[in-house]
Amino acid sequence: MRLSELSGKEIVHIVDGKRLGVLGQTDLVFDEKTGEIQALLIPEGPAFSIRKQKKEITIHWKQIKTVGRDIILVDNDEKIR
Repeated sequence: MRLSELSGKEIVHIVDGKRLGVLGQTDLVFDEKTGEIQALLIPEGPAFSIRKQKKEITIHWKQIKTVGRDIILVDNDEKIR
């Protein structure tokens, strides 16, 4: 799957159905040596806020449960080892 195909997908918590954000409004954290994606950083709050957004939700790649046609299901309550 290409990154462009992921853009626009909603990120939803698998347990409670809470909408966490939309891929495309997120940042990716990747390992510079291997090129592997390590996490998604999802800004909290309105997309266009006057104040600088400091809070964000970190979704580690291992917390992604499935990538569907329209959404990405995650469990960010799961502990990362």
